[in-house]
Amino acid sequence: MTNTQQQKIKATINELYSDSKFDGVKMMKGAAKSMFRPIQPKDFEDVYLSISSHQGEHLRELIIAKGIKHVVEFGTSFGISTLYLAQGVGVTGGHIITTELLASKAKKAAENFKKAGVQDLIEIRTGDAMETLKNHNQPVDLLLLDGWKDLYLPLFRMLEPNFHSQTVVYVDNANMADSQVFLNTIKLNGSYEIQKMYNGSVALITVN
Repeated sequence: MTNTQQQKIKATINELYSDSKFDGVKMMKGAAKSMFRPIQPKDFEDVYLSISSHQGEHLRELIIAKGIKHVVEFGTSFGISTLYLAQGVGVTGGHIITTELLASKAKKAAENFKKAGVQDLIEIRTGDAMETLKNHNQPVDLLLLDGWKDLYLPLFRMLEPNFHSQTVVYVDNANMADSQVFLNTIKLNGSYEIQKMYNGSVALITVN
């Protein structure tokens, strides 16, 4: 991947971050809709829910440093995190499978990937991740968990047969209640090591 291509991705990321600056207001509106019922993904259809730029840069560097090629992402949203992943696999010659529940977000993400010129590096799957990633039979070098937290554990278990000795699982929002349940369950398995980052908001799971 050339410097010009990398800059094109970066420009798209910056533009998306600019668009996401009103996420806080949109999240409050989404939460208000769910005052009398459980929160639903649809409540945040217009919210980016993106990772930070520091997280994105760390993911890019992690992919390059470890030579990661096979990436699976749970929770595309509008594609900011996926674009950081693309910056990494563009160097390593890898590929990304990303899954998004909401069709409207997946469509917008696809537009963003095309704008950044990385659509050939990314396969978007729309729908419930437990279905879109069912029967996945390729190695998983990096799994990014950044969707609904109650699915972290079942999704991890479903993809676990595809892990290997160098697999890294990146857990966003690791300090949330459902994420803590997931991490505490994984901790019971001596096969994995868990490292907390960013004041506990991120966890890296590696194979011992």
